[in-house]
Amino acid sequence: MNQSSTKQTAPLRNEIIAGIIGYFTTVYIVIVNGSILSEAGITLETGMIATIIASFVGTMVMGIFGKLPLILIPGMGINALFAYSIIGNNGFTFQEGLAVVLVAGLIFLITAFSKLGVILKDAIPNSLKHGITVGLGFFLILLGLENSGLIISGESTIIEIGDFTSTTVIVSLITLFIAIFLFVKNIPANFLLTMVVGTILAALFGLPNTEVSTVSVNMSELLFMPSFTAAGQFSFWLAVFPLALILIFENMGILSGQLEMLHREKSYKKAFRITAFSATASAFFGTSPTVSGAENAAVIASGGKTGKAAITAGLLFLATIFIIPWISMVPNSAISPILIIVGFLMAQNIRHLPLDNVAESIPAMLIVVMIPFTYSIGDGMAFGFIAYPIVKAALGKQQELSKPLLAISILFSLSFIMKIVGL
Repeated sequence: MNQSSTKQTAPLRNEIIAGIIGYFTTVYIVIVNGSILSEAGITLETGMIATIIASFVGTMVMGIFGKLPLILIPGMGINALFAYSIIGNNGFTFQEGLAVVLVAGLIFLITAFSKLGVILKDAIPNSLKHGITVGLGFFLILLGLENSGLIISGESTIIEIGDFTSTTVIVSLITLFIAIFLFVKNIPANFLLTMVVGTILAALFGLPNTEVSTVSVNMSELLFMPSFTAAGQFSFWLAVFPLALILIFENMGILSGQLEMLHREKSYKKAFRITAFSATASAFFGTSPTVSGAENAAVIASGGKTGKAAITAGLLFLATIFIIPWISMVPNSAISPILIIVGFLMAQNIRHLPLDNVAESIPAMLIVVMIPFTYSIGDGMAFGFIAYPIVKAALGKQQELSKPLLAISILFSLSFIMKIVGL
């Protein structure tokens, strides 16, 4: 009887340990996502609480109903799309931006519960999918370099190197090299350690905002209701489209890889649907959509095999609310290195681009370069999707174009035409 009890306790202990490790590898998202959301019109503290609640709910649903050790957190790259493109470039309010998230999430849900997912998966060329991921990566690198002060607006050029006599730049640079060292050494919870070390360095150098503050949050601010006042604008629907595409294709790829690691490929449909539900619910929690975190590889490698690991991580996320005053003291110099490294990881997908095939590589590379250069993920995607049928037609390969892809290209073309005529 004691042996049986020991056998039952050991797997449970492994699941709890895996959940704790998963939490520490993903908790950085609370401050990073909160910081990005604060650029979209809400306070940092409100953004952090929204991130915590969305991560808690999504992860708990995955653990309880999906019975999978997968943590759901706001997606890096997607949060930048939400804050800087959907809200920043279009001039939407935060609530109007959440309406875009809600509609994109509903499209994701419909896709997850119908054959539309298979149709879209087959319609979009892999080269464009990889191009989007790489472009998002370079965009995050740009944001990280900009927020750290390592690059600034130039007087005679678009950008130039920052002021290396600035204390902020010095601290950011030191923190970046520490972050790279911790990451390549594969130190557990390296992102969390980066934030801790970076915050200590900032305090030692006397940078502002490194003191524990009292946080006061109006609970009414957390009851977000998406606003559809901009739904009559064509720009609203053009904002929905790229977000929905990224949500669908990013989660397809991430979940397939993670379930393969777990040897539970048959759970794909269930996991995909839960992820779609969580992404849609994010609109009511006040944050950009959640995705299955890439850091789940650490959960699986640590022995997480069931939903108990996810439940453990979810409960820890909820408890994070009580340490927000300490999280708020983390400066940009400690956050920016994480954006840069995550950007590097996403940019590695460039190895999947068929660079020897101009029909595939030119449209994909247009997406890669135009996302950061236009400072707009949607506009960057548009260049690639418009160019793809043009290049194919020029090479006499128009028969390779699918109707859904042509429809997407036409929509993006219309968005540019409307900008030209001033609509």
